Amino acid sequence: MKYCSNCGATVEVRIPEGEHLPRHVCPSCSTVHYQNPKLVVGCVPEDEYGRILICKRAIAPRIGFWTIPAGFMENGETLQEAAAREAQEEALADVEIGSLLSVVHVLHAHQVHVFFRGRLRSQHIGAGPESLEVKMIEAHEIPWSDVAFASTEFTLRRYLEDRAAGTQGHHFVEFGRSTDVIAAK
Repeated sequence: MKYCSNCGATVEVRIPEGEHLPRHVCPSCSTVHYQNPKLVVGCVPEDEYGRILICKRAIAPRIGFWTIPAGFMENGETLQEAAAREAQEEALADVEIGSLLSVVHVLHAHQVHVFFRGRLRSQHIGAGPESLEVKMIEAHEIPWSDVAFASTEFTLRRYLEDRAAGTQGHHFVEFGRSTDVIAAK
């Protein structure tokens, strides 16, 4: 950040009074510009036959790789609304959002990924503008070597484990500066 979004002056990096971390501070109007993690929200949509909806990405990063519907949360919506909106945008899918599935702290990207379980309300799906292709697959058909993100792989594996055990756990993990898992709970 170079300029204050409040007054346009050049900002400086310093520790503001009462804070403990360096921040972008405007010396002209004293506005402190906080940079906090972004929320990525999504779901694992399942149909009445136990098949999972996956999407092939049409946008960077990881164009051509598979994921589940997810994206950045918007202001003015809940986590569940964001997950349902992303399923509609990416796969034209009407999804009922269920219980919390996973929270993935992606430290190197300054993001927190929150995933829910989801139930498709209809079989109507299609590729939205951010997807090259969408499809319903059985668990054994998941293209593990072509999954776009570590958070997606972690979430899908926990989803399948829970489904096999007949449980609905909440799973938490941290990814550090690389894709190596720091801590999983």
